[in-house]
Amino acid sequence: MAIRPIIRFPDPRLHRRAEAVVDIDDEVRALARDLTETMHAAPGIGITAPHVGVLRRLVVIQLEGQTEPHVSINPEIVWSSPERIRHVEGSVSMPGVNDEVERYARVRVRYRGLDDREHEEEAEGLMAVCFQHEIDQLDGIFWIDRLSKLKRDRLIKRFDKLQRLKA
Repeated sequence: MAIRPIIRFPDPRLHRRAEAVVDIDDEVRALARDLTETMHAAPGIGITAPHVGVLRRLVVIQLEGQTEPHVSINPEIVWSSPERIRHVEGSVSMPGVNDEVERYARVRVRYRGLDDREHEEEAEGLMAVCFQHEIDQLDGIFWIDRLSKLKRDRLIKRFDKLQRLKA
């Protein structure tokens, strides 16, 4: 296992669509382990392969209280509730800033697991938000793209200032 470098906003790879994983082999399993370790070190509760520059459709989520990470390969939302919720989001690729994003309150997600089987599960609340956030990333939609232009511009300025202070 290894902690991989996380690509930072505004890297253009964060806006590229990830490719489907065809075979769940040792390379994919190693990537899932590396993503888990990288997410813990960041720290974060969700990460995708594109966050480390690998344009493959692989997501790892681990909420507080969960003993094992949730690994989703080629996840897709197959149903979403009519109800919406707002939740504060951020990204391991844009540390130090966050803002409120509106998402579906519940979703049903279909994905393959590391066991190479198809799974389908319904999620609500924070887990639903995480699925939507990370699947957006796989589709090349960075979380700030969900903000108004005004909020996005302010957030980018705040992030740029934080980066200058760290330099």
